[in-house]
Amino acid sequence: MIFDSHAHYDDEAFDEDRESLLGSMQENGIGYIVNVGASLRGVEDTVKLTKSYPFIYGAVGIHPDEAGDLNEERLLWLEKLCEEEKIVAVGEIGLDYYWDKESHEVQKEWFARQLALSKKAGLPVIIHSRDAAKDTIDVMKAEHAGSTGGVIHCFSNSREMARDYVNMGYYIGIGGVVTFKNARVMKEVAEYVPLEQILIETDCPYLAPAPNRGKRNSSLFLPYIIEEIARIKGISKELVEEKTCENALKMYQIKS
Repeated sequence: MIFDSHAHYDDEAFDEDRESLLGSMQENGIGYIVNVGASLRGVEDTVKLTKSYPFIYGAVGIHPDEAGDLNEERLLWLEKLCEEEKIVAVGEIGLDYYWDKESHEVQKEWFARQLALSKKAGLPVIIHSRDAAKDTIDVMKAEHAGSTGGVIHCFSNSREMARDYVNMGYYIGIGGVVTFKNARVMKEVAEYVPLEQILIETDCPYLAPAPNRGKRNSSLFLPYIIEEIARIKGISKELVEEKTCENALKMYQIKS
């Protein structure tokens, strides 16, 4: 059974065929999907998806690019949503210095506040970090390490930084990038990180794996990621599928 630990089926890229696509998942071996909120609207739509599909769970949180939309009232709204039965994480939250849509101070403030929310709710976190590696891990160490755990989504940093997160007890999210021919560092990370601390993800509709690079991504492409991790580690595809599903069920506290 395959577990897509990070997807965005609320995205407009799925507006034309969302129902038929999601309806095909289970017959293709996709047993679980966590749809991840990133904006206020995305959080609302994520909650709706969890109510419409038994195999979809949700994460609620505000992406750093949207951090300026947060205020005390909206943080309380997120806290209330964390009580929903199928909301299993706070995310995706973090820092993004690539787009710099919000000031670094605003991003760090609401990152820390949402980390505190995860601890209050007893839910793991889904962390977004882009061009902000040092600040991200500094905030994590100060505000969250040793609490509810979580996953570093679409990990794209060095093996050494992966080691730091693994030692702090976090999972490493591996997606389509690991299948790209020029993704040397990501392949090294996949080889290094213990299978027990890897989650597989799509981040769909983005980051489709080879041979579908550049196309709209979906959970149906996860077997390509599983195959590449198995090749890198010299183990069977079945073991990668089984263990990463087990890891996600454990982290998200979902009873299989």
